[in-house]
Amino acid sequence: MPDATASVLLLGATGQVGHALRRTLAPLGAAYAPGRAAVDLTDLKSVREAVRELGPDLVVNAAAYTDVDGAEEEPGRAARINAEAPRVLAEAARAVGAWLVHYSTDYVFGGGKRAPYTEADAPSPISVYGRTKRDGEKAIRAVGGRHVILRTSWMYSRRRSNFVRTMLRLAGENDRLTVVDDQIGVPTWAGWCAEATASVCERLLTGGDAPEAGCYHLAGTGQTSWYGFARAIFAQFDRLDVTVEPVSSDEYDTAAPRPAYTVLDSSRARAAFDLPGVPWTAQLARFRKRVRAAGGEHVARG
Repeated sequence: MPDATASVLLLGATGQVGHALRRTLAPLGAAYAPGRAAVDLTDLKSVREAVRELGPDLVVNAAAYTDVDGAEEEPGRAARINAEAPRVLAEAARAVGAWLVHYSTDYVFGGGKRAPYTEADAPSPISVYGRTKRDGEKAIRAVGGRHVILRTSWMYSRRRSNFVRTMLRLAGENDRLTVVDDQIGVPTWAGWCAEATASVCERLLTGGDAPEAGCYHLAGTGQTSWYGFARAIFAQFDRLDVTVEPVSSDEYDTAAPRPAYTVLDSSRARAAFDLPGVPWTAQLARFRKRVRAAGGEHVARG
């Protein structure tokens, strides 16, 4: 186990993964999770000062500009949060000798493959969001220091805007929905991601045989389309009264283009950090059980 006096700086603690990380990181040491008023990623000075003043052993950055369509309208803000802030975090973490754990996305890939992407595949983003996240990765690598970049995909939870909540909300308003069937990826439950991240962080803090710095994919096994995901959601939440019809991306207009295929191969992370391979369907089932246990039948509103 890591040193009980280890200190952790967690950014983005109100987001989907960040909120779950508050629980999973707690056994690793004293955690400081400042709100946006204290550390605003658009204010690079506050980012730098937070790391310098705390002098943590570990910095976990779960904050990001994640509005894929919004980034097309606010490229400067997206770049500041997704690329410039991670660079400053990497510099500050290196200065105090801390590990930096930073999340990235499957959208750094352009979707041209038809086999799961590995860490050896070159990013080729097709949206502003994807480009700013790629630039954040590049900035962290350029700084060097002790860092781990975790690419994940299709995140959902009971918090914030995400596909699961959107589908359940729409199911309450309509008995027939159309969902894109030609974009393929791996859904990821934020609770599982936070648990896996805690295992990664524990290995980093123990030292010794800690895996090397770099980029790792962190997603479950299997793959599906948004249409397939929607059908699985309605099956889990007993909404079989809703009819779901598949449509192509051409029939669904968005401000930002979406890659057609972004399945992540996470075998490297599983081997490096001794993580189990968990199917995305099993993650969804656990999420449903967690919602039921919390008495939260109305996840679309919660």
